[in-house]
Amino acid sequence: MTDTIFALSSGRPPSGVAVVRISGPRAAAALALLTPTPVAPRRAVLRALRNPDDGGLIDRALVLRFIAPHSATGEDATELHLHGGPAVVATVLHILAAMPGLRLAEPGEFTRRAFDNGRLDLSQAEGLADLIAAQTDAQRVAALDAAGGRLRDKVEGWRAAIIELCAGVEAEIDFAEDSDDVAVVGADVLVEAIETLARDIQAVLADSGRGMRLRDGLTVAIVGEPNVGKSSIINALVRREIAIVSEHAGTTRDTIALPLDLGGVAVTLIDTAGLRETDDPVEAEGIRRARARAADADLVLHIATVAPAHPLGQIVINKIDMDGSPPGLRDHMLHVSAATGAGLAILQDWLTDWARSVVRPGEPVLVTQARHAKALSDAVAALAEAQMMPELVLRAESLRLAARSLGLGVAVRRGRPAGAGQPVADGAASRNPAGGRAGSAAGRGLIRNERGQRND
Repeated sequence: MTDTIFALSSGRPPSGVAVVRISGPRAAAALALLTPTPVAPRRAVLRALRNPDDGGLIDRALVLRFIAPHSATGEDATELHLHGGPAVVATVLHILAAMPGLRLAEPGEFTRRAFDNGRLDLSQAEGLADLIAAQTDAQRVAALDAAGGRLRDKVEGWRAAIIELCAGVEAEIDFAEDSDDVAVVGADVLVEAIETLARDIQAVLADSGRGMRLRDGLTVAIVGEPNVGKSSIINALVRREIAIVSEHAGTTRDTIALPLDLGGVAVTLIDTAGLRETDDPVEAEGIRRARARAADADLVLHIATVAPAHPLGQIVINKIDMDGSPPGLRDHMLHVSAATGAGLAILQDWLTDWARSVVRPGEPVLVTQARHAKALSDAVAALAEAQMMPELVLRAESLRLAARSLGLGVAVRRGRPAGAGQPVADGAASRNPAGGRAGSAAGRGLIRNERGQRND
């Protein structure tokens, strides 16, 4: 990368403060054009920013400078903390765009450069995106764990253990005749070690459904016959007049999705068309969609005025104000009145308890993405094959596949910051120029340094 990028990294102005980030080889030069007074690295200083064309004052801003690789992107970087007025921000961006070698950053390009320069691995970059998109406290906590490398650390531990096992198997293949020089791992011990690894990964994989629901949110479909108060209940839960309420049947014809925060858990309420027989093709399509959303939902609330013969989910009896019955939970049915508000707090508490019981937001979660779950599943399958393979060569290949699944699916890191070791190749071992395979430093690599070329 030879170009230098810049962008407004904070929210759209006007705001109290606006942060403009510059990253690339000309970041320091760009800062020098705005303020000729030198700025020491990693120190926040107040500087007058001036237009390089006429010397006119643009703003007095807090300025920071970072030297590669000790920055968020791993490159030379500058941050300008401006007053967040639209004119101030527009002027600074216009001046930066006119500087040679600078261009406006593409969406996500700062994070991409951090990934390419080894400052973030892929799971951390995804966690950062989730943190920015988080709407509930539970989503925030899970995203912080991912952005902090919690999943990456776990996966790299598994991968290192698999690489070590693979190195032992390949050492036994290459140096079977030199048993005095090579410590051979017994078959039973090896199988037990593989089984332990597979069991640990499977335990995390089994909890992936909870993590993905926590990240994506739960879906609650509101179904029932026309005019039972479905839209009124939704409006009461979200505390806004969103869904149309009318005494005429068939008012809601398409599904309406409304976000809700229940005890820190993201939930989407789906208002659906009233379920009935109809000759209206538009209403019939709405009813078809209502049934489809109910089938896909995590929870269905079946709203009715009397207990339905064939409930589609949790029954909620509405309009109790018409017969004077008390609100509450009786006979596994919730009794409420959307008109008077009676029982709605009980309904919301019940929904909150249900949502929290499904995602258990207080418990740590590792896997929140379908791609991560697929990588762990592939690794478990490869480890299962390694357990069953009688041939050492095939067993080593299965172990390499397991390590590769973990490396490519989760713990992907493009580069390394200065001073860090080089990343291991795709699997546990890779071809070397001298011929044969070179294993991990803990295994085959050390053996090859001592023994020289492989004995074929």
